[in-house]
Amino acid sequence: MTSAADLPRRSRRPSWAGRNYTLLTAAAVVTNLGSQGALIAAAFAVLGAGGDGGDVGLVAAARTLPLVLFLLIGGAVADRLPRHRVMVAANALNCVSQAAFAVLVLSGEARLWQMMLLSALGGTGQAFFNPAAEGMLMSSVRGEQASRAFAMFRMAMQGAGLGGAALGGALVAVIGPGWVLAVDAVAFAVAGALRSFLDVGHIPPREPGGGLLADLRDGWHEFVGRPWLWTIVAQFSVVVAVVGAADAVYGPLVARDSLGGPGPWGLALGAFGAGTVGGALLMTRWKPRRLLLAGTLCVFPLAAPAAALAVPLPVGPLYAVMFVSGLAIEVFGVSWMTALHQEIPEEKLSRVSAYDWFGSIAMVPLATALAGPAEQAFGRTTALWGCATLVVLVTAAVLCVPDVRNLTRRSRAVAQGAPAAGSGAEHVSADAEGAAGRLG
Repeated sequence: MTSAADLPRRSRRPSWAGRNYTLLTAAAVVTNLGSQGALIAAAFAVLGAGGDGGDVGLVAAARTLPLVLFLLIGGAVADRLPRHRVMVAANALNCVSQAAFAVLVLSGEARLWQMMLLSALGGTGQAFFNPAAEGMLMSSVRGEQASRAFAMFRMAMQGAGLGGAALGGALVAVIGPGWVLAVDAVAFAVAGALRSFLDVGHIPPREPGGGLLADLRDGWHEFVGRPWLWTIVAQFSVVVAVVGAADAVYGPLVARDSLGGPGPWGLALGAFGAGTVGGALLMTRWKPRRLLLAGTLCVFPLAAPAAALAVPLPVGPLYAVMFVSGLAIEVFGVSWMTALHQEIPEEKLSRVSAYDWFGSIAMVPLATALAGPAEQAFGRTTALWGCATLVVLVTAAVLCVPDVRNLTRRSRAVAQGAPAAGSGAEHVSADAEGAAGRLG
């Protein structure tokens, strides 16, 4: 008689959720739980030290500037070295910088230049982490279930962001920003430990190349050879910049003056996170044939939060606006990730991802640094309406690109050396659904 112990155990995980995918998802959940609250904590730490909107913008810009400067190098490094080692080293740097930031704030002696320096160290870590993480995630899934895997990953990540933002805003109000920054440092340490167990044995060894510059040139050719890729990245260079300025600089100021402080603003960011969870859940079921067309149409609602802050709307309607915009951008996010997974050869994923990230955030330091002066010159309301208008204009412009409208879903990824999407009939038969999630 066969006992229950003799029967083969049925895995609780779906077939596409392998060990690496599970570790990456768990680490992303831990990281987002800490980081979303830390974004709120950093802004209110600056305000608590006597800073104004311009100072908040300078600290945000200090984090983003090294991210822009080192992203391309980070992408080339991640395609040369084992990606999990790059990710762990970056997490260690983020842990140390956030821990120092927390000690500084808790001591009550925080200076603007010190907060800018520590934020810059955190941005440097992210410059090496982001391309490696994106390449690692895309290489961890295969086949027709890739878009569902990306949607489930983002649903878990955004769900953690939802809890982290809501909890972080509340904790900033109750125990202060310093302790919230300390929690983020611990989260980076735990996430780095999880990522150290990733297995890269399935990734073929990289062939010796012509050096770092040759790798960067190779990645550039991959990037510019796909019109859908570089035009959407150009679009997001504007979208991410103005949305980042609205969220990082104007949002805390509106919350302080009109919404009741960090708690309501944390809940508003949590509502955005809840929307992204809903969008990811939607994308586990919905597979639009023209995925980039569907995704780009869903960028338009990103103008709504800036417009809501410009009014400003009461907290209830603001939460609704944030939820809808979060849901919409997640449709884009999942579609974008699948497009990259489908069209870009595995050995070039991190380099192409680096150009993607670089273009998407290149204008963020300028936008956040100028947010304060723009408020003084034109007024906060006018500046916020300007942010909303720019999102609408650049999104309408990218819809004029045929490759964005016509890129379609394929049942299998592009083989190594296959023609670039957008090169003719092969492009029209392509698919994409995934997400770089620059705003997630």
